[in-house]
Amino acid sequence: MNHIIEGKPPTPRANTTAATAANAGTASAQVRWLHVGAEEAGQRLDNYLMRHLKGVPKTHLYRIIRSGEVRINKGRCSADTRVQEGDTVRLPPVRVAQSSSPNTPDKATPSNHAPARQFPILFEDEAILAIDKPAGVAVHGGSGLSFGVIEQLRRARPQAVFLELVHRLDRETSGILLVAKKRSALKHLQDQFRQRATGKTYLALVAGAWPAQQQRIHTPLHKYLLPNGERRVRTTTTDDPDAMSAITLVQLRQQWPARHVQGLPAMSLLEVTIQTGRTHQIRVHLASQGHGIVGDDKYGDFALNKRLPKQGLSRMFLHAWRLDFVHPVTGEAMRLEAALPPELASFLPAVEAQ
Repeated sequence: MNHIIEGKPPTPRANTTAATAANAGTASAQVRWLHVGAEEAGQRLDNYLMRHLKGVPKTHLYRIIRSGEVRINKGRCSADTRVQEGDTVRLPPVRVAQSSSPNTPDKATPSNHAPARQFPILFEDEAILAIDKPAGVAVHGGSGLSFGVIEQLRRARPQAVFLELVHRLDRETSGILLVAKKRSALKHLQDQFRQRATGKTYLALVAGAWPAQQQRIHTPLHKYLLPNGERRVRTTTTDDPDAMSAITLVQLRQQWPARHVQGLPAMSLLEVTIQTGRTHQIRVHLASQGHGIVGDDKYGDFALNKRLPKQGLSRMFLHAWRLDFVHPVTGEAMRLEAALPPELASFLPAVEAQ
């Protein structure tokens, strides 16, 4: 059970269940501390705050996290930090619209701005939902976006008691996205992802002739922000204090020679399996080898990207193709696959025919 206490941090023995911060009108604008209970352990910090600060714009939530105003056990944290049972989360003064008790089970209130939308279903039962996410749709709101896949799903399924993302995909990436329909399923699956017990394989088309012998990239990554606040990632060295270990496995599937008349370089279709789930990991690792993903507007070949729409490709060629995991209820080994979407599949014959 989660506890909220104003004015001073809670002690480990705190047993108050009332949320005194949201009585009438708006919540008091003062520092508060949340005490994480067992049922909320394992959540990302941003998701945790969205439930307990309903009415606060998501852009503001991410801002107070980045600025260090939100703390876990007195230490700085990031939006993807996982809260654990017994953690004390410090909240800066923010005004919160009146809502039901923060201890109410996770029946999320969908954003008023999110249109109801269903997505192609790859698998569904009482515990999990696997969808085929299209490119161009964020998985959740935030960072200037008022809604994403999860908010649209909640609006489309108002009867759902619980819907929560198990993992993330970049907005520009299509393919398999897992959603939990029970908290127990969420925790079980997130544990698998954290322990690298899942298999996540993508299909990526890169510029250049990928060397078949290059099958493993083990280069640490470093996240940073551009002056405009946009997130970026670069490779770094192991002595970088902010280095994040990252391992990517690559298997060459097919290659096409350069066709200079059409302005297309040699291209290679790769099966890419990530053993770590870092931000932009595949995109940065492949680009670091001199083979940027075709259509990648952050790390790819910008001159090539300008020519691609005339050749029939108007997005990044990266697709979450296959996912292996253990079903959180039955214990069954699961393998899901999502075929290449038409806009990618149709480009491959075009490349081959050049």
